Amino acid sequence: MAFPKDATGAAVALWRTSFFKRLATCGNIPADTALIAVASLEFIVSKPRAQWKGHLKLNEIVCQVALYSGATTAERTRFHTVNSATGNRVRREFVDEKTGKPVPREDQVKGYETDQGDFIILEQEEIDAAIPESDKTIRIESFIPCREVDTVYFDRPYYLAPVDQISAEAFDLLRDGMKAKSVAALATAVLFRRARTLLVRPLGNGIVANTLNYDYEVRSAEDAFKDIPAHKIKKDMLDLAGHIIGTLSGEFDPAEFDDRYEAALAELVKAKIEGRPIKAPKKPKPGKVIDLMEALRQSAKAAERAKPARKAVGKKRAA
Repeated sequence: MAFPKDATGAAVALWRTSFFKRLATCGNIPADTALIAVASLEFIVSKPRAQWKGHLKLNEIVCQVALYSGATTAERTRFHTVNSATGNRVRREFVDEKTGKPVPREDQVKGYETDQGDFIILEQEEIDAAIPESDKTIRIESFIPCREVDTVYFDRPYYLAPVDQISAEAFDLLRDGMKAKSVAALATAVLFRRARTLLVRPLGNGIVANTLNYDYEVRSAEDAFKDIPAHKIKKDMLDLAGHIIGTLSGEFDPAEFDDRYEAALAELVKAKIEGRPIKAPKKPKPGKVIDLMEALRQSAKAAERAKPARKAVGKKRAA
């Protein structure tokens, strides 16, 4: 009987009552023991699961920490590949590229392709031997200004928290020390079978650790921008663009982000379940080709019209 992770209020109360009755009627379990079991299960299920546990270390200052995923795609609508003729799920099978015959799992190995098209076979034991040894420690190497790292180097965000009250004091010291100096820390650790560099910075009562891309993993910006022609923009156009930017200035609020694709998928699935007709989305009308100055003027007018609505939203939130 699964715990309803996304349910609240009456739904959770109904689940608790139902599960409590099942425990209480299962053998000779006392009512108070059943109640404790229900409460413990709710706590375990609702508590975030740590992806990694180890130590956060700055010289001789050490605290035990747990690392939690800072972002997830678990809430996205997911699909399975299904046989349309039978309605059954299909399974993937690895086959030999040339013979077309299925390859048993025990015969599947890793191979590195050479320039000549041959494959160098690597056994799993050989690959495992290349994984750096881990002492379960995030070592702080240096401190830098918080905004010094370009966001193109950001890989994945994680949350760090102390595992117990004993570790909390040293953890708070590191967090508050970084806050006081407005700095972040560069740290190294072996995480998930790879040696990684992390940007560690305070956030609220905790710490955020972003794994960073290595320099060889980040593509050259110069290569991407080298063919952009240089244009001399007139002052009146820059002034008008500056006016538009000032009119549309706002604050970073992720709650305002609209995942229209996810919303459309959810509505599509709901309509199919309910047997409703699927409405085709309206295609946007192609814009007229106009000169840049005229586009700026029209954008300025649109920005002025949008300004009262933006202010109204801000007042509503403040209330």
